[in-house]
Amino acid sequence: MDTRNIANTLDGLSSETRLDIFRLLVRAGGGDGLAVGVIAERLGISASTLAFHLRSLVGAGLVWQEKRGRTVMCHANLDKLRAILRLLEDECCREIPGAAHQHDITAQGGHPS
Repeated sequence: MDTRNIANTLDGLSSETRLDIFRLLVRAGGGDGLAVGVIAERLGISASTLAFHLRSLVGAGLVWQEKRGRTVMCHANLDKLRAILRLLEDECCREIPGAAHQHDITAQGGHPS
């Protein structure tokens, strides 16, 4: 994954409203997702505000949508976020000669010092 892709994805979470939307979808789980109207109601935001923020989240690859009849269902794409976090974690301490990598330590159940 290139730097531009990582930056675009993280930028998708750069507003409180988008982060609230994403967190709501994460809490809803990977099953049926949530309808756009339900998201707006739970967060107390207008349909136009929600549409604006969903466009950013979909464009960043953090949310995917499916149409079910006349209802648009939204789902969090946790795999995309996990991939970015893994990539960043894998780079930990790579510039320090002879240092154990953060990822290697935490993968073994330990804590970095």
